[in-house]
Amino acid sequence: MADLNRNGVISWGIAALCCVTSGCQLPSTADDSELRMATLLPITGDLSQYGTPMQQSAQLLVKTVNDCGGVWGQPVTLINEDDQTEPARGAAAMSKLAEVDRVAGVVGAAASSVSSAAVDIAVRNRVVQISPASTSPLFTERARKGEFQGYWFRTAPPDTFQGEALAKLAKDQGFESVAVLTINNDYGNGLTDTFIPAFKALGGTVANESNPTRYDPQSSTFESEVRKAFAGQPDAVLLIAYPETGSLILKSAYQQGVLGQQTQLIATDGLKDDNIAQLVGKDRQGQYLATGMIGTAPSAGGPALAAFRDRYQAAYNREPSVFDPNTWDAAALIALAAEKAQANSGEAVRDHIRAVASAPGQEVTDVCEALNLIRDGKDINYQGASGTVDLNEDGDVTGSYDVWGIEPDGTLKIQSQIQVEGTQSQ
Repeated sequence: MADLNRNGVISWGIAALCCVTSGCQLPSTADDSELRMATLLPITGDLSQYGTPMQQSAQLLVKTVNDCGGVWGQPVTLINEDDQTEPARGAAAMSKLAEVDRVAGVVGAAASSVSSAAVDIAVRNRVVQISPASTSPLFTERARKGEFQGYWFRTAPPDTFQGEALAKLAKDQGFESVAVLTINNDYGNGLTDTFIPAFKALGGTVANESNPTRYDPQSSTFESEVRKAFAGQPDAVLLIAYPETGSLILKSAYQQGVLGQQTQLIATDGLKDDNIAQLVGKDRQGQYLATGMIGTAPSAGGPALAAFRDRYQAAYNREPSVFDPNTWDAAALIALAAEKAQANSGEAVRDHIRAVASAPGQEVTDVCEALNLIRDGKDINYQGASGTVDLNEDGDVTGSYDVWGIEPDGTLKIQSQIQVEGTQSQ
């Protein structure tokens, strides 16, 4: 029996195997008269708390564009794929999107490890990949080597900047020694590699610098990792994790009696979820275990943020999540670049995306107004919900970072902002 996915297409793996053995050509669901874009996001897996809201943000953008005339007078088609927060699944899904669906651009992935697995497939097939959340410095390094041929972009700043923000936060809190407990993947390793020199440059000491504590993202128990990270009672432990495994680590720290004691917990954007306190749970006295945890995350403070938040709340009756503005902007840039190019190809989107995202051009925050200006032959400088989305030669954006914390009632609140200069990225 054929395995059908949610889009009604025969499973990519089975279809590809049939073609290898029979020499057939894979069927295409594409229509060359319309722009096709896709999402490659974690609807399931360790980042599933973020994936569905991000996908809905892209869907909202496409609906907004279609309601104001589409791209070159045709509705935009959006195809959604669940990468399951798994690199192998992300690679298989990108192959389907590029070779079967023939999309021009893909919004995703969220996890850096998944983007790493998918991006070479996108480049080989001349498909633009623009991630709202993959922040590993590895992508900047590879872009500078020319490996992406200009097909890679992201609307979240790289962790070279977040490493500096975390170092400044730790210094501002008066911490002299910090131990690192990190997920062992591109995201965790890249952020570890930027935090350590940034904190040392500010006079801090990384307690386990020679051997940071790393955990397998497939693990379900973390007792030994917690013991190693908290050993010696450093002033703070930097936890680089995602909600599913991160919440288990926090529970383990509580069970071992080290959570909320002498050592402060600092977290990263991977744990900035409005429901993280509820996910971790309460102690026997009914107090949230995550209370007092602080962390950093890229600020979503672009000129279009208020309008996006209002539109999102009207559509879904809730506040957008941390990377939702970045997702909206990523999808918007693909649509605007395609309108500018008047062509349905990844190569055309690649060649025009900076023209709609950066100066010179009329600054515009509303995507429908931006489309109309392009149709009238005007140059635009799109100002997004996540930021001004000025894309540099490496496909990166820069930005400031929010300092967030968990209140006693379990709510996540923004406490302040940290500005970074990106000195470690040079």
